[in-house]
Amino acid sequence: MVNEYVVAVLPGDGIGPEVTGVAVEVLARIAELKGDLVLHFDEHDASATRWMRTGVAMPDKTFDACERADAILLGAIGLPEARHEDGREVNGDVIFRLRLGLDLFAGIRPIKGFAGPAPVLAHGRPVDYVIVRENTEGLYASSNGGINVRDEVATDSIVITAVGVRRICETAFELAESRAGRPSDGDRVVTCVDKANVLSSYAFFRSSFDKVAARYKHIDADHRYVDAMTAVQVLRPDELDVVVTENMFGDIISDLGAATVGGLGMAPSADVGDGHGLFQPAHGSAPDIAGRNVANPLAAVLSGAMMLDWLGRRNQDPALLDAAGDIQLAVSRVLAARQVFPADIGGSSSTSEVGTAVFRELSEVTG
Repeated sequence: MVNEYVVAVLPGDGIGPEVTGVAVEVLARIAELKGDLVLHFDEHDASATRWMRTGVAMPDKTFDACERADAILLGAIGLPEARHEDGREVNGDVIFRLRLGLDLFAGIRPIKGFAGPAPVLAHGRPVDYVIVRENTEGLYASSNGGINVRDEVATDSIVITAVGVRRICETAFELAESRAGRPSDGDRVVTCVDKANVLSSYAFFRSSFDKVAARYKHIDADHRYVDAMTAVQVLRPDELDVVVTENMFGDIISDLGAATVGGLGMAPSADVGDGHGLFQPAHGSAPDIAGRNVANPLAAVLSGAMMLDWLGRRNQDPALLDAAGDIQLAVSRVLAARQVFPADIGGSSSTSEVGTAVFRELSEVTG
């Protein structure tokens, strides 16, 4: 039986088309090698470049195509000069619309070290944890609703709801059930990151987390204030397994985590909800290196693997799960060999060379 899936592809701006192109080639190759899997790629222009040309970053027909698709693969959105009159970047016209319009409430950010790249942290402890970020509320709920009075006073409001915290925490505990535990001792632990000692909104987040944790007695529950969390990420990352937090805090600690394993070029991500999933590298559009064939495509490739894994679990399709594992293994083997190495993690290989190496390795791991 051959299963077919439609992937809406939004290459975006800057290096987005370059890294997305590599990811699509890898996905098409694994589907070809598997034989029992067909992926249809439906490409659309949603970008800051389009906004500068037409005044609309993402037309309704593109949003509708994303809503109909089985999954969405996004490159990167945004250019420094593409801003609304109030200073907000145009990239929110795409990513926030998709997150809110499709209720992609869970931001999944794996932080994983690979063999091959030189350790970023001096202690060299193993790094393998996942940040689960609430995507649809928190401080970013004010992204289009803040108040600016006469350019003298500006306010934004944080929004924390019981439903929002419950479902993001349930996602975190369910993810912990599927993992092998933290590297230090194998214990399954979900860590709540907040600022409950200062703000009532975060105290509410913590109390709601504790109510969910009480239903998962076989998984340990932990708490960290966000400032202390940054120290743990740098000094003792092997004590982390699954981390759950509010929108803005998740945004910040995800980038810190990525930096500890080599940078944003090694950081895939997923934004998922009950009915839809969007997958993208965690980095931005990096227009300063666009078109130079030097961007690291591995975050985009690994995001594609996350997409296949999510689709496989959602559709109970073992071919997708196997394909996701093969892509991850191919990336691991390319990095471990250190023969083809992205420039941002100490090598000199081009975007296309890294893509070709992963492409070639896929034939080995699937054979």
